[in-house]
This record gives sequence, structure tokens and C-alpha cells, in this order.
Amino acid sequence: MDRTVSANQQGPRHLRSALPHLALLASLPVLGAAPLRAAPEPPPFPPSADFRSLQLVALACSRENTAEACDQARSLANPLLDHPRLPASCKDVLWTIRQRSLVAASNSFERREPIDRAARSLTAVCRQQLPAAKPAADGPPRPQGGLNLIGPNQN
Repeated sequence: MDRTVSANQQGPRHLRSALPHLALLASLPVLGAAPLRAAPEPPPFPPSADFRSLQLVALACSRENTAEACDQARSLANPLLDHPRLPASCKDVLWTIRQRSLVAASNSFERREPIDRAARSLTAVCRQQLPAAKPAADGPPRPQGGLNLIGPNQN
């Protein structure tokens, strides 16, 4: 019987201690607290024209060995390195262009080749990968003949 009485007495005391917390939660919309929102959508994939212009500038840097072309190659590659939608392989190529596009005393083969290789692979490696199209279920009938192995719809 004492437990029942003490439980009844403890209930209102517990409610009184929780009341300030409930009041704080209720006042959040009034105080201007923003509601929870979904994460922002990532920026769009860079257009292929950006990669093509970087490719041409990097090749010019390799060929001419001038500060103007090399500085421009580094400045075009730098913001692309921070782009969240580019794959790591693309960022590796961009990093190579950024690090190697420096003016040297001698425009040797050893200087030009890494820049040229990275510039040539840039448009292929940094191309946006579109999801593969799935064949329609009502597609054309499969030809009869051959081994006629179990198809994806047959179990």
C-alpha cells in the first residue's frame, strides 16, 4: 500500500520536473528554429565543355611552357577538384594536371608527357556515367536456337 501511495505522489513531481522541457520544445517554432529539412541536392555534374577547355589549356601548357597557359590550367582544374559529383579517377587526373602544369627551364619530354597523358584522358575519365538502361519486359522475343539456357525470367 505504501508503494501505491508513493507512486502516486512521485508521478506529479516527475511531471513537474518535465514541464520546463516540454515548454522549451513547444517554444522552438516561436523562437524561429528551422524545422528539419532534407539534405540539399548536390550541384549538377560539370558540363563536358569545361573538361574540353581544360584539356586544351593543359595541352597548351605542355606545348608552350608559358606561365599564362600553365596558370590557367591550374586555375581551371582547382575548383573541379572540390566538386562532390566527380569520381576519384577524374580527381586523380585533375590533380595530375594541377601539380604538373608548372613552367620549367627546359620543356623536356619528361615534363610534357605526364601533362599530355592526363589531358588526353581527361574527357574520357571525367565523363558523366548515366545509369544503364534496363531492357523492357515486353521486349522482342528471344531467337529460337542455340543452347537455349535458362533466361532471367525462367526459374
